[in-house]
Amino acid sequence: MKSIHATHQVLINEFIQFLWLERGLADNSREAYQSDLTHFAAWLEQQSQSLTTVSRVFIQDYLALRAAEGMSARSSARLLSSLRAFFKFMILNGRIQDDPVQALKMPKLGRKLPGVLSEEEVEALLQAPDLSEPIGFRDKVMLELLYASGLRVSELVMLELPMLLMSLGAVRVLGKGGKERLIPWGEEAHYWLTRYLNEVREQLCVVGQVNTVFPSARGQQMTRQTFWHRVKKYAIEANIAGDISPHTLRHAFATHLLNHGADLRAVQMLLGHSDLSTTQIYTHVAKLRLQKLHQAYHPRG
Repeated sequence: MKSIHATHQVLINEFIQFLWLERGLADNSREAYQSDLTHFAAWLEQQSQSLTTVSRVFIQDYLALRAAEGMSARSSARLLSSLRAFFKFMILNGRIQDDPVQALKMPKLGRKLPGVLSEEEVEALLQAPDLSEPIGFRDKVMLELLYASGLRVSELVMLELPMLLMSLGAVRVLGKGGKERLIPWGEEAHYWLTRYLNEVREQLCVVGQVNTVFPSARGQQMTRQTFWHRVKKYAIEANIAGDISPHTLRHAFATHLLNHGADLRAVQMLLGHSDLSTTQIYTHVAKLRLQKLHQAYHPRG
């Protein structure tokens, strides 16, 4: 068991005693609560924080860290349940006034993670379309933009020209809940998108679809299902195993950002997640980054 400050130890002990005397929890359940809270308190002390003053932000960061270290969704749910019970107890006993855990959502249990593509596999997928054909060129640009921006497939196929801010190198989208976000797309995607708009798009357009950035082969609004089939086709051509979908590239976007040092909250904003806990589905792969940081900076790494 980690060593923590005496003040924190007293607070946790009072809570554990409450669980025994008032709720009659079994020994193993109380030990689980004690372990969760002691580890959390020890981490807080490393951040110069206290159990009586901690904010929601630090709790989110801690949950994200534990997820990145490999904690399962079920264990994360148990941890959040421990924190929720503890802070309710703190309020009942007048130790704090506001509950920092109240607005946090439980992690979704049993959610299957999409396959994680390596950067080499993404590159192979991006090289698969035939650029000599307008449809192939369009698909190449869609794949580039999807990987560069992390857009949802519904956002990608519904893009209209006014949403492309070419001078800024960014796309403006209206995501879930009507929330608008501005997403940069990088030099590579900018190059291919510029070429597509100048050289290829007109060959696919028909009257009435003037604003559609990526029209279908018939010049109409493309469906998500159509693009899904195109991605599957290119995955097979690139010899990429597994169940590959447009969301796989959104997942790769978030994963590779985290592995290269991006802040979790920045990734949350780019993905359009309203709650940081939703973004935590991607942090399991950041374990690689944490291992590298440990090897680089720990004296016994």
